[in-house]
Amino acid sequence: MLSAHPAIPVLAVTDLDRARAFYEGTLGFTARDEEIPEGVLYRSANGGFLVYPSSYAGTNKATAISFQVAGDAFDAEVAALRSAGVELQTFDVPEGEWVDGVLTSGSMRAAWFADPDGNVLNVETS
Repeated sequence: MLSAHPAIPVLAVTDLDRARAFYEGTLGFTARDEEIPEGVLYRSANGGFLVYPSSYAGTNKATAISFQVAGDAFDAEVAALRSAGVELQTFDVPEGEWVDGVLTSGSMRAAWFADPDGNVLNVETS
């Protein structure tokens, strides 16, 4: 069944050029070589994700992609996001403590942010 096949996250955007500027310029992703009609595939350490234009862009208010970052690299990744102009988001959580946009809950640390269309992304470590 489907569990035997690769899966990739898919993010809807309203403006592909603006999305490319964010994912490539701000976050540093590289587009894969594969041609995708009206979309872009990006590489990540364990696969990648697809960005494509859709009128439903930004309607998902939950985390769309979570990037797992090694504990010793977390602070540097958050600092890099901030220096690239990414604004971290906070929200009500049942446990944990927010300090300067970073949630700590036990050994887990996480930070959330959004792309230009409101797709919610996060970096986290545990």
